[in-house]
Amino acid sequence: MKRLFVTTSIGAVGFASLLLVPLQGCTDVSETPASAITPGNFFHTQGEVGAALAGVYAQLRSTVGEGDYWGESEVTTDEMVVPTRGSDWYDNGTWLEEHRQLWSAGSLSTLSFLNNVWNNTYAGVARANVLLDALQHTTVPNQARIEGEARYLRAFYYYLLMDMFGGLPLATTIEVKKWPRVTRDSTFKFIESELLAVRSDLPRVTTISTGGHVTRGAVDALLANLYLNAKVYTSEGAGAGINATGYNSCSGVNVATVNGTRDACQAASDAADSVINSGLYVLADTFELNFRADNNASKENIFVVKFAAADQVGFNMLWRTLHYNQIGSPTPWNGFATLAQTYNAFDPADKRRNMFLAGPQVNVETLQPAKDRAGNPLNFSPTIANVTSATEGEGARIYKWPIDPKHVQQNSGNDFAWFRLAEMYLIKAEALNEQSPGSAAALALLNQVRGRKDTVAAPLAGPITRDLILNERLFELNSEGKRRQDLIRHGKFTACWQFKDVATGTCPRSANLVLMPIPQTQLDANDLINQNPGY
Repeated sequence: MKRLFVTTSIGAVGFASLLLVPLQGCTDVSETPASAITPGNFFHTQGEVGAALAGVYAQLRSTVGEGDYWGESEVTTDEMVVPTRGSDWYDNGTWLEEHRQLWSAGSLSTLSFLNNVWNNTYAGVARANVLLDALQHTTVPNQARIEGEARYLRAFYYYLLMDMFGGLPLATTIEVKKWPRVTRDSTFKFIESELLAVRSDLPRVTTISTGGHVTRGAVDALLANLYLNAKVYTSEGAGAGINATGYNSCSGVNVATVNGTRDACQAASDAADSVINSGLYVLADTFELNFRADNNASKENIFVVKFAAADQVGFNMLWRTLHYNQIGSPTPWNGFATLAQTYNAFDPADKRRNMFLAGPQVNVETLQPAKDRAGNPLNFSPTIANVTSATEGEGARIYKWPIDPKHVQQNSGNDFAWFRLAEMYLIKAEALNEQSPGSAAALALLNQVRGRKDTVAAPLAGPITRDLILNERLFELNSEGKRRQDLIRHGKFTACWQFKDVATGTCPRSANLVLMPIPQTQLDANDLINQNPGY
């Protein structure tokens, strides 16, 4: 995707370079910026305000890039690895440094990938701030809704940053200055307060034909995620026992209500219930419908990143994963794969396992048998013998988002859902099980997810346990950018797994790794922020 704002330290130096907002169609959140304007000569009409809002939405695409938040949430876990295949995907050792959890504040993967996360996500914050500032000086129809959307999106960007880095420079205006870092707990409370404040200003359903706009369901889904991780998000690093032997979820934390406080587990359950009982969302008849190029028709997806089969605005997941010869043009990059231990964790009868490609392969467009570069039949083996020198066919590949027949180059129109109804069932189950271990109601919720109209897996007999819940999230949400967060919450992020073992450093790894280091470039640019503990 084309980057319009290129700096080395967005968010650390006062957002001076981000006072430009992309000019786009006023409602189509899948369009790409075509030019730039400034607050001084814009924001006079509804169309201009709508164009600025589209720019805030457009930045969401950067959250699901291979070297952005999505990639950091997957490659650093037991779900995904990027093997070195000859001269391909070595990239100065950055991908394997990530998977093995050997990063530091100044290491190459931090200065590349984590710097991308910081810059691109703060760019979303900055775009929202510019629009919110402009709305203080103009009046347009649906102003409260537009402001609510912008505040939600800013809260979402801060949620991703908080999840990865902890406490943050919390910029809420376009003032050009260095912003000090606030605590993680303060960041959590800011995000929570913003979501509670805007919920009533947002519609129950979007009336905008292009879709993708924020609704009350998106607010409730983000609150449910926020509250489920409350014990992690209100603690600084590993200091409060995060990633220790004990389990860390929502229990024992109070969060805000209109007239007081309530337990975070109850709050997570209530927020999930608001989505489940709204009558607006339904588990898709088939699991695959949530991910196909026509997944805008899925009534399960709550908050999505809009993509289109057009230059610079498409989803390129398949090009990250598939073999060079599995799509005609442009050829894929043969990179990301799942681990054998993850592939083998699925029951072979579980239809969700079909998200992986293993065994003899075909060209996914023509369905004709595919060959490797030497002309031999292409076969994917789940096992990778040596991750530093993998063959073309080693590693099961992710095919959760199937080929878009209308793709333009590597640009596909599959939307990416950050929140789905199935996850709301899983969140409620986990919260209930924390309140009442072994909860029969929690087990029933897991089985609802497994038993959609086209059943994906046989019902679980129970008893329900934390590990059972974590495994079900692995099967349902695999490759959706949730795994790092889940492992941290369950105290397993620094545990040993394939290709991360005693041969590549002390294992389990140090508990401080539950927070990513702030890239040295950001520290150099802003002397008001400090490094996370242990780096």
